[in-house]
Amino acid sequence: MKVLNEMDLTFESRSSNESFARSAVSAFIAQLDPTIGELNEIRTAVSEAVTNCIVHAYKNEIGRIAINVKLLPNSSVVIRIRDSGCGIENIKQAMEPLYTTAAGEERAGLGFAVMQSFSDSVNVRSKPQKGTTVTLKKTLSRRISNG
Repeated sequence: MKVLNEMDLTFESRSSNESFARSAVSAFIAQLDPTIGELNEIRTAVSEAVTNCIVHAYKNEIGRIAINVKLLPNSSVVIRIRDSGCGIENIKQAMEPLYTTAAGEERAGLGFAVMQSFSDSVNVRSKPQKGTTVTLKKTLSRRISNG
């Protein structure tokens, strides 16, 4: 797979960094000239993935979140969001709409459903006590030249 451009970003799992991550990813993919709708969809999907890391992966502690973004020649974007937190024991259950482990909090349990609705594909890999990697893929409607 040929990559046109790539970005790596690592930051602490603080709520204040969620908007930073969303903005950084959208600024990087702007070079592919996405539509406003596509940009908003990617921003929202990234926001949900990062929020999951902040709320669920590290619970009441601060950890690291890593984002890797690859821009591909076919106007596709691959975004990988990774944490080293508590992991997900049952990925299938976690991806069910309305399921949440944040009991007693104001959480809707729709993070993965939102990611799926705004991405062409969502892949989740996780190991308990090792962390989780969410990979989002989206092909943009506008085609760019390979330059």
